[in-house]
Amino acid sequence: MEKFTLSNGLRVVIETIPTVRSVSFGIWVKAGSRTEQRAVNGISHFIEHMMFKGSQKYTAREIAEIFDGIGGNVNAFTSKEYTCYYFKVLDSHLPLAVDVLAEMLLHSRFDESDMEKEKKVIFEEIAMYEDTPDDLVHDLIARAAYGSHSLAYPILGTEDHLAPLKPDDLRGYIEQHYHIDNIVISAAGNVDRSIIGLLEQHFGKLKRRGEPLVPVEPAFSGDVLYHHKQTEQHHICLALPGVSMHDERQTAMTILNNVIGGSMSSRLFQEIRENRGLAYSVYSYHTAHEDSGLFTIYTGTAPEQTAEVLKLTIDILSDVKNNGITDSELHKSKEQIKGNLLISLESTSSRMNRLGKNELMKRKHETLDEMIARIDNVTQEKVWETIRHVFSKPFALAMVGESDEAIASIGRDQLV
Repeated sequence: MEKFTLSNGLRVVIETIPTVRSVSFGIWVKAGSRTEQRAVNGISHFIEHMMFKGSQKYTAREIAEIFDGIGGNVNAFTSKEYTCYYFKVLDSHLPLAVDVLAEMLLHSRFDESDMEKEKKVIFEEIAMYEDTPDDLVHDLIARAAYGSHSLAYPILGTEDHLAPLKPDDLRGYIEQHYHIDNIVISAAGNVDRSIIGLLEQHFGKLKRRGEPLVPVEPAFSGDVLYHHKQTEQHHICLALPGVSMHDERQTAMTILNNVIGGSMSSRLFQEIRENRGLAYSVYSYHTAHEDSGLFTIYTGTAPEQTAEVLKLTIDILSDVKNNGITDSELHKSKEQIKGNLLISLESTSSRMNRLGKNELMKRKHETLDEMIARIDNVTQEKVWETIRHVFSKPFALAMVGESDEAIASIGRDQLV
């Protein structure tokens, strides 16, 4: 891995993999639903869409035809804390691809008629999301955990907030957030430091400076939220405090997640799905934010089985809280994490993502040996320290389904 700084201060990280013929390239911007005001919730995601609707040099159709014509792919995504625009192409097509992506990022037109058409597309995306209860419940649990904090805002936004937006609203948001200190370029594959000249040509003229936002740390509110919807299943999320991406307990948190519900051999999967057949989908995941984290469990089950599944989930969590995890579980989880890490390194896209996210959010990188050592060095003591943190507050609970009877009398403090 090599790190460079363009003449204007823009950060660039690259990883050369000479055994491949492709290049994965990303532009990372520290702007997501967390950086939004409630009145414009969804603007980060809307801007992501509008970047593909034409620039001063290329029309929307030309952008699509160029990448199709070179056998590459281009896309973008918006998260709570950042937006990423990326492509993967053959190394020989890198100059053209960089030219197109730079045009999109720096010279998008934001035509008002295009905006009105794209709003309809996003409204359909929101409707599709709301028609998918196993997605909707994850937005609901964020609200149950974070209350009115911006980490609880939906990434897609709402029709009420998106409908009034005009081109100047998008340009103003870009002026505020798309500045040099908030942007990182990452690339992995058959690429070397000669790319710096190309990047200097396309991005070196960007002069926009700004003050990085100091995030307001959320308080874990631990609410219970229910959304009535006619469904075949009840979709349930239970959430507990996690750790931030800077917290030294993050690796122990990953191990704890694997043991509880992050793998096919996890306690939740084996007990609820394999042993009792009460769910097709049951899993847990940990989300690390810049200053906080959230540990979430999801289950989809038949309405008449909801109470039993909730009891089993709480029983499993209670056992972990009181008795910890076994030495065998600790060892297996370490091996699983190391295996997943090494396998991911075979993908140029995964490497580009790791480089960009680490530089944007942490401003530091680890070698493979350092990452392996960090995993191997997790002790039972560190796991216990993480367990005490996770179970320090009453849990949050969210459900989408036909009846809230099963969650109405749940005691949220029974794991504290």
